[in-house]
Amino acid sequence: MTSIPPEQPGENGHKALRPLDIERGERLLYRLTEFGRLLWESGISVGPQQLLDLAETLNEIDITSKEDFYYTLKCSLLNKHELEPVFEQMYHYFWFVRDNPRRKKEKPGSQVRKQEQAFRLPPSERKRLAEHMNASEARRDMQRASQPTQKQRSELSEAKAKDDNLGDPQAYAYSAIERLRQKDFEHYTWEEIQEAKRLMADMRWNLGMRRTRRKAPARRGSYLDMRRLVRHNLKYGAEMVELTRREIKYKPRPLVIICDISGSMSLYSRLLLHFIHTISNGLQNVEAFVFGTRLTRITHQLKRRDVDEAVRDVSKSVQDWSGGTRIGDALHIFNQRWARRVLGRGAVVLIISDGWDRGQSEVLQVEMDRLQHSCHRLIWLNPLLGAPDYRPLTMGMKTALNFIDDFLPAHNLDSLISLGNILSTIDDSRPVRNAYARRKAVEAWTRRKVPQDW
Repeated sequence: MTSIPPEQPGENGHKALRPLDIERGERLLYRLTEFGRLLWESGISVGPQQLLDLAETLNEIDITSKEDFYYTLKCSLLNKHELEPVFEQMYHYFWFVRDNPRRKKEKPGSQVRKQEQAFRLPPSERKRLAEHMNASEARRDMQRASQPTQKQRSELSEAKAKDDNLGDPQAYAYSAIERLRQKDFEHYTWEEIQEAKRLMADMRWNLGMRRTRRKAPARRGSYLDMRRLVRHNLKYGAEMVELTRREIKYKPRPLVIICDISGSMSLYSRLLLHFIHTISNGLQNVEAFVFGTRLTRITHQLKRRDVDEAVRDVSKSVQDWSGGTRIGDALHIFNQRWARRVLGRGAVVLIISDGWDRGQSEVLQVEMDRLQHSCHRLIWLNPLLGAPDYRPLTMGMKTALNFIDDFLPAHNLDSLISLGNILSTIDDSRPVRNAYARRKAVEAWTRRKVPQDW
């Protein structure tokens, strides 16, 4: 989620914002994103579009009023009346309990802990709460409080499986996986996230092969191997009886992944990191980078075989997690420092971002143009593209569309499987990159008629 840059002094009668006001606004947007993720983990359907609408709505109210702030969040993020008690509990916990410094002085048996045990928290918040209280007894109590709920959930799922499939467990498992593959990542429950991680770990990736300048010995090659030919025919004197041949050698293409981890991508970034870890361990010559306001190389962290440890190392090494977005500046650093190292030998570049950008569009245009000419194929994955009413109307996305070879969604498992099929078909032929082809591609992606003077 990105903030709108302040207007210049005197323009339209508005005053320029101070740097301190801009910093406070970004901090509030980060907190709202965290709150949206907490609601999502608690079972309330909250997506990026709702958070974007909420950010625009806050400009019309007095955020210093607690009552106005509460009802604005409630109207923007709550879409089911029966989930109102859960929303109120999560709101009280997030804004008044979780980060309260006075909690450190409370004893494990205090009234605050009893109030928190009265409602169920998602696993990530239970762990954080137990560590925050710094007491093993509290951790055991929280685990005991969650056990009955998990048992009831398993009993309900078993009963539903029996009713829906009439004793056919294989059909139920197949239909459940099919629904999971087509479901948007932002609507996943905690259990579905764990199942999606297991399905990602079972995926097998195959990137297209490239022709090299080297030749390898072959039984029926197109080229004569003169060195081996002379050596093998020494036993026949000067007669060339046995012909040895060589053929062009093929190697897999390098893959470079650049993933957005800004605040607007927070509901997708962690699950997409598991996807990047799967590709890194399934292919050779994979380089991975993440960016928010700066670029960070995470290739070394993703070499761990355990995906949870790898993601934990990435979160520790990245300093701008869930912050702002400067796509142009991040690509500038990549082109200056890393392009010569990782873009050789016909590399394929994969950018994962929603296109929300706080930087200058001129910088993004120059860097995207340079990146496209440096790689064999440039693919952009946008999680928001899976929505049927999505239009690439943000300035960053509109600027980048002119330099993209493939614009694909990345909102569910089926979209990732389709990406794997496309990667396996990449060959030596380059995509058409003239002005006419760009115009037709952008027209198809935006699903609208392009003006005649475009």
